[in-house]
Amino acid sequence: MIQLEEFEGRGVRHAFFTRRGGVSTGIYHSLNCGLGSDDDPNAVRANRARAMAALDLPAEALVTCHQYHSAEVAVIDAGALPAEPPKVDALVTTSPDLALGIMTADCGPVLFADTTDKVVGAAHAGWRGALGGVLEATVDAMIDQGARADNIIAAIGPMIGPSSYEVGPEFPAPFLEQEAGNGAFFRAAEREGHYLFNLPGYIGARLARLGLGDILRLDGDTYRDPANFFSYRRSTHRGEPDYGRMLSTIALET
Repeated sequence: MIQLEEFEGRGVRHAFFTRRGGVSTGIYHSLNCGLGSDDDPNAVRANRARAMAALDLPAEALVTCHQYHSAEVAVIDAGALPAEPPKVDALVTTSPDLALGIMTADCGPVLFADTTDKVVGAAHAGWRGALGGVLEATVDAMIDQGARADNIIAAIGPMIGPSSYEVGPEFPAPFLEQEAGNGAFFRAAEREGHYLFNLPGYIGARLARLGLGDILRLDGDTYRDPANFFSYRRSTHRGEPDYGRMLSTIALET
């Protein structure tokens, strides 16, 4: 797992887990935490329990969601846990010892913490969710729970890199319609009419407008590092039938 020293000693537990350290086999080797995959569910549950144990939390502390590339956020209360994973792409809580988890395999995982006001959040930011405002919605939900924007630290985890994310000629249009300056996140690809999209840069730019206390960013291109990361796009290019999912999680300490 990858952790940031800026969160150390500040009352939170967090991790951007890699694909290492689990029990899954084959194309899911080894720490596949995605219950939505076609992996053996027992292996996935064992992997999720291992991830929680690495943070000194019980397996049942982990709360995840049914992600669908939206800008929807759910506020999670330890006293009223949902019976099923909520259909959202971000989670927020003020309850200690609840680990908010999101799954990625090229999209951007972003963890948020206001360690002063004791509010944390986790967001799944693919291009569609980021364009639709999932990052802003997560910060707004945290503020509704008592956080202050200038106290929030946002940590951007590993995702597909700007040299690996080739998109078609139609892709830039919604970004440019939203703001002409978004053209800075596209450059010409080798294939005529195609572009390389800088998703990490775009996510960072959206966060930079929110007046946060700090924005941290981890390097790592999920597509180009099969030893450490799952990648939806890499699996597709290899003709594999499915792909593993990595867990990113954050929890307030008691």
